[in-house]
Amino acid sequence: MADTTLLRHGDVTAAVDPRHWRVLLQSLRATFSTPDFTTAAAFVSRIAAAADEANHHPDVVLRWGQVTVTTTSHDAGGLTQRDVDLAETVSAIADELGVTGDAQRSEMLEIAIDALDIPAVQPFWAAVMAYDVTSDDEVTDPAGIGPAIWFQQMEEPRPQRNRIHFDITVGHDQAEERIAAAIAAGGHLVSDDRAPAFTVLADAEGNEVCVCTWQARDSS
Repeated sequence: MADTTLLRHGDVTAAVDPRHWRVLLQSLRATFSTPDFTTAAAFVSRIAAAADEANHHPDVVLRWGQVTVTTTSHDAGGLTQRDVDLAETVSAIADELGVTGDAQRSEMLEIAIDALDIPAVQPFWAAVMAYDVTSDDEVTDPAGIGPAIWFQQMEEPRPQRNRIHFDITVGHDQAEERIAAAIAAGGHLVSDDRAPAFTVLADAEGNEVCVCTWQARDSS
């Protein structure tokens, strides 16, 4: 049975290689710079093999010149010894391949929305972003790529307009379905004057999002 004992963040920080790893939002993340795509692919392949051997699988994002590795113990709801051990293994592989850490690039983006009635607006954001509802005050990208959106309780209305705004670009053949889902989840149409380039929607409290496509633009 897997060890689900949660570790203190300070202990995890002290246990992992500081050239590579940072504790971020119940996860360990390392970003590595790679000299070429072949090396990056080899690095990812080695990580995959090590993860299978450990039966503990991180999220790995491969981009030109960069590999980002994020690990957490989902069954424990945070960091365990499995994550520390995997981090040590990944760091050893990086050293063998001559891959260097880029700790300044390890970060996570969250978007906060102040809301008077969180249950009224949360389904809208899950629908328009195609996210999962993961708690009473959060929705997250099931692919693990996009930023999490969390909802902060407001005690009273603000007199000024809420300035939170998102642009979500989708495939041109997916826009109508996404718009319909968002409206069904409690949103409303603000403007479709520039559709299909972008359609402006808003949730029940007026927070706006544009559903965008490549169509009807200068570069189309």
